[in-house]
Amino acid sequence: MATSTVENYLKEILVITLEESVSKVPMGQVARVLGVTPGTATSMAKSLERDGWIKYFPRVGVSLTRKGRKLAMNMLRRHRLLETFLVETLGLDWSEIHAEAEELEHAISEKVLEKLDEFLGRPRFDPHGDPIPSKGGVIQQLSSKPLSDFEKDAEIRIESIIDQDKEFLKFARNTKLVPGQRFKIIGKENCADSITLKNSKGKEINLGFRSAEKVLALPFES
Repeated sequence: MATSTVENYLKEILVITLEESVSKVPMGQVARVLGVTPGTATSMAKSLERDGWIKYFPRVGVSLTRKGRKLAMNMLRRHRLLETFLVETLGLDWSEIHAEAEELEHAISEKVLEKLDEFLGRPRFDPHGDPIPSKGGVIQQLSSKPLSDFEKDAEIRIESIIDQDKEFLKFARNTKLVPGQRFKIIGKENCADSITLKNSKGKEINLGFRSAEKVLALPFES
């Protein structure tokens, strides 16, 4: 049986492969996401390879085996369903739910998870707008792109927030910069790395490009 540490490594490797559309993830990136030293991540990678969870490529990175991807997808499904439950049913702030789901995802049984999915109405997306894998391990690929990639006068709909930082999530919530909300880009200054949005009520939001890269959106035709 996989330990919670193994589950965390596999899940984070999967998330990176999905978000960046890559097959191999550099060890430095794995270490950074998990908050460990590169040496610790490399040692763990070699252990995961021995157990058949991943393939380790020295000086290149790691990729999930079929066995590893199956477990990683299950853990991602657990995490995102739990986040949805914590927000929609228990009313927790969405800036707090990531850490709570991290604790709970290792303990919930498959039976309870299935009942939870049914109770929630089999949601397709979590509160951040990220797709929830199906029981069979199928996940919807998003075609959205960062706000910083859109030009002035574009009308967009927010699809997801890809930053789990509490302060940024609070900012996104307070400014209604959340999945499903529509905005128009009324200003973009490349030399100042600045983008200005306006919502349907006329309220303006100013973002730097670094923040705009954390918000994914789709074009919206009014």
